[in-house]
Amino acid sequence: MSIESPDRAEIDHLVDLWVELAAGQQRHDSLIEAAPNRETIRESIAQHLISDGILVARDDAGTIVGFVMFTAQAGRYTERVKTGVIENLYVVQAARNEGLGSALLEAAHTRLHDAGVETIMLDVMAANSAAQRFYARHGYDAHRLTLAKHETDTHS
Repeated sequence: MSIESPDRAEIDHLVDLWVELAAGQQRHDSLIEAAPNRETIRESIAQHLISDGILVARDDAGTIVGFVMFTAQAGRYTERVKTGVIENLYVVQAARNEGLGSALLEAAHTRLHDAGVETIMLDVMAANSAAQRFYARHGYDAHRLTLAKHETDTHS
């Protein structure tokens, strides 16, 4: 297994993996559509490739079996500390529970730390308890709570 930057020629494969990720998140109540966002995520992956904000995990045959996308914040607000964001982390089902997710997360942490980031943020679906446990094992805890009200809910 290796963790490294992907090649530009691998963008379409990374898009396919992101679609798998987005489709899987729907069982945790994600509102993001999978396949209809192919072009949007293709552009995002290309931008992350240019900014060195994407890493892949490869198996021994060199096949990409996971990826992490991340960025150091350069937002419109002045913050007390420099923050980074883990935007997406995904490992294909067949390669899970082998430490690839942890290796990808650690590699992203290293890159963000090298960029001067002091605090790393990420979002996880409230219904995805497995992801919450994974991130808790890596030192993440609740920072912000996002609430949603769907218009199909009872009106008051």
